[in-house]
Amino acid sequence: MAPDQPEGHFWAAANMGEVGEKYGMRAGLRYRKPIKESLDNLLKIDPAFLEGAADRALGRWYHKVPRMFGGGHKQAETHLRASLNYDPHSVLTHLFLAELFLDDDRKVEARTELETVLNSPGNPRWAPEEAGYQRRAKALLAELK
Repeated sequence: MAPDQPEGHFWAAANMGEVGEKYGMRAGLRYRKPIKESLDNLLKIDPAFLEGAADRALGRWYHKVPRMFGGGHKQAETHLRASLNYDPHSVLTHLFLAELFLDDDRKVEARTELETVLNSPGNPRWAPEEAGYQRRAKALLAELK
């Protein structure tokens, strides 16, 4: 309804991404193009929206989408690091980086990111969500030991 505003692009991509994460690879691949289009539009309209949400979500997109369908870990890391320019303490961005590094067998870097998640001051606006992310980080860190 408002193609020049960031909210619709972000929430459309987030909702389709949630379907993909909850219902598996087939659902995720089905929505990969519209998710990426929404996030690319968001990045053009307002890269700072929700503390770099477009780059954070694109980082996740590139991480989770198989290479043969456009994904790539180098692009994932580039976008996740770009997101940190807007919020260097982003619990979710650091968690996404840790998961990327774990998938790439970069355990030392993953450990650093997980510790950052656990020691982050966080954002009061996202406190309930961040508590869940910190629990996930704690479990992943325990698996590394």
